Amino acid sequence: MQEAINRLRNKKDDEGFTLIELLVVVVIIGVLVAIAVPVYLNYRKGAADKSAQSDVRGAVSTIEQFYTDNSNSYPNPTTAITGVAASFSLYNGSTTASSTSPAGWVTLSDKTKMTYIAGQTNSGSVSTYKVCAVNDNGSNKLYVYDSAVGGSVKTIANGAIATCS
Repeated sequence: MQEAINRLRNKKDDEGFTLIELLVVVVIIGVLVAIAVPVYLNYRKGAADKSAQSDVRGAVSTIEQFYTDNSNSYPNPTTAITGVAASFSLYNGSTTASSTSPAGWVTLSDKTKMTYIAGQTNSGSVSTYKVCAVNDNGSNKLYVYDSAVGGSVKTIANGAIATCS
């Protein structure tokens, strides 16, 4: 018995990991990464989709504020505002702001494209509108708000910003 203890004490200088142990650890890390990466990418797509949905809600708030400030008339831009990929003005679709963002300025998140469509008119003023947005980094969901219908922002799966009309 004493011999066995002495041998174990003498082998103390031979410590370390074997190649098999290191390979097992590498395989375990590889499996964990293979599971985590797709989950992370799905979270990113979901966040991009929520960003586009949030931008539509923000645009609706801006448009309703415009309505209140401008004699109960929605914006009727001088040029069409379709597929804009930067923050823009409801007055003319311009993406160039002054030092302070003016009233009627819609702010967009990165990679979000938005369309604003003025709808029916009553006595020369716009009475309805539609806002659509999609994020290029998302899962191609189109988010639409139609003031004629009201309610919440609707989702169209696999929608393109060009289909917003």
